Amino acid sequence: MTPIGDDAVAGLRAGDSVRITGSLLTARDEAHKRLFGLLAEGRDLPFDLRGAILYYVGPTPARPGRPIGSAGPTSSYRMDAYTPALLERGLKATIGKGQRSPEVLKAMRERKAVYLAAVGGAGALLAGTVEASEIIAYPELGPEAVYRLKVRDFPCIVINDIYGGDLYEEGKRKYRKAGAVS
Repeated sequence: MTPIGDDAVAGLRAGDSVRITGSLLTARDEAHKRLFGLLAEGRDLPFDLRGAILYYVGPTPARPGRPIGSAGPTSSYRMDAYTPALLERGLKATIGKGQRSPEVLKAMRERKAVYLAAVGGAGALLAGTVEASEIIAYPELGPEAVYRLKVRDFPCIVINDIYGGDLYEEGKRKYRKAGAVS
């Protein structure tokens, strides 16, 4: 359930499968630039990040009778320049695809936050976990606006935990080891 706190984050390890029920915030490149700009000016964000999970997604328009269209993850590295500042404001988890920068990994360990991956290419499946959707900031950005999604059993895998665990690096090591043996 969201919001999440330090105890919940501390219980997660790289490789764990999780199902999120509650609220997710969404934001992509342009929204991140705007949020970062507000922080640089010493202004408040238009929403509270304490205990929040931020999903890097730009959903497609909803079909009739659905709260959202396809909602697959965006490459996370594009938000890396902004992520440490958002973690300082209480953000507890991010969801996307691909690896994070060393600076983001360090900030996550320091701020007790985790990085989760959602399966790329499964946007329609992921959209099926969304029960409600509302734009909470920057509606003029269209699909890159900031949404609050109400989700049930949204599937993710913990990639980076607060202990330095990294599922991507672990996978690379296993692959190299298996290749050396054969």
